[in-house]
Amino acid sequence: MKILMIGGTGTISSAITRQLAAGGHDLWLLNRGSRKNEVPASVKQVIADIDDTDEVLRQLGDAQFDAVCEFIGFLPSQVERDIRLFKGRTRQYVYISSASAYNKPAANHVITEGTTLANPHWAYSRNKIACEELLMREWRDNGFPVTIVRPSHTYCERGVPVSVHGPKGSWQVLKRMMEGKPVIVNGDGSSLWTLTWNEDFARGFIGLLGNPKALGEAFQIMSDEQLSWDQIYHCVANALGVEPKLYHVASDFLVATSPKTWDFEGNLIGDKSVTVIFDCSKLKRAVPGFCAITPFHEGVRRCVAHILAHPELQTEDPEFDAWCDRVIAAQERAKAL
Repeated sequence: MKILMIGGTGTISSAITRQLAAGGHDLWLLNRGSRKNEVPASVKQVIADIDDTDEVLRQLGDAQFDAVCEFIGFLPSQVERDIRLFKGRTRQYVYISSASAYNKPAANHVITEGTTLANPHWAYSRNKIACEELLMREWRDNGFPVTIVRPSHTYCERGVPVSVHGPKGSWQVLKRMMEGKPVIVNGDGSSLWTLTWNEDFARGFIGLLGNPKALGEAFQIMSDEQLSWDQIYHCVANALGVEPKLYHVASDFLVATSPKTWDFEGNLIGDKSVTVIFDCSKLKRAVPGFCAITPFHEGVRRCVAHILAHPELQTEDPEFDAWCDRVIAAQERAKAL
């Protein structure tokens, strides 16, 4: 297949890029080229700002595609731009939405593609919902060949997934663990979460490309493994070879005490603090044989080994570190009353 990916080097899309290239597909990446050295040699790179539509059209020429995959579309205006660019020149347009678009909390903790989309806590999710609605309207009214994909928390070797971290990523949480300091876990640590290794996600995603069952449909792609946040943090600590000191703090207290720019309301109340179990049977009907095969305890070992071997990924966050200490001290004072 001839496939254009808008993005192609991020947490989710990098694995798809590698697998499509290895499968011999005619793969094109459209992005700004910030990680062009990581792209397989067989991939054609279109280095451009997607918003510079004249330059994009100049480089694409009259190319037609079997699929165009949008990984960096966050606003309806960006989706409208894509419709203008690719209407009539692709057999399928795959839009990466988000499982955070589902209602929080949903009426049922078992989530299917039919679960209501509504998230009053996170503008990011509401924008994704608006993009989905625009695309489905274009499918119904004009036959634009859309497929919507809703990932949840997908991770790769470049970052360890945790629920409470600062704007510079999760390294400071790992550093606190290695230093024997307590690390904050949202709630009582018992809510269930799903983490999906990006190579597993990629296999499900690729199975939807060129698939006639995917047109006009939405699919969620996740692992079938559910872990509590306490279990997740213990897996991280085991990969580091340390004993964790988990410190539980109510999610609403974390939201109230954190800088607003960290958007803990969206990330926690609107997403990670809510128990969800994803039913991926629709995907498995469309892509027979799909199964996520990487358990988190194995995936996180790969993450930790990679990060410890690459100092450039060890970005410290002293502001977050000091905030953790303040929150823990404040709760301890309250407990002493």
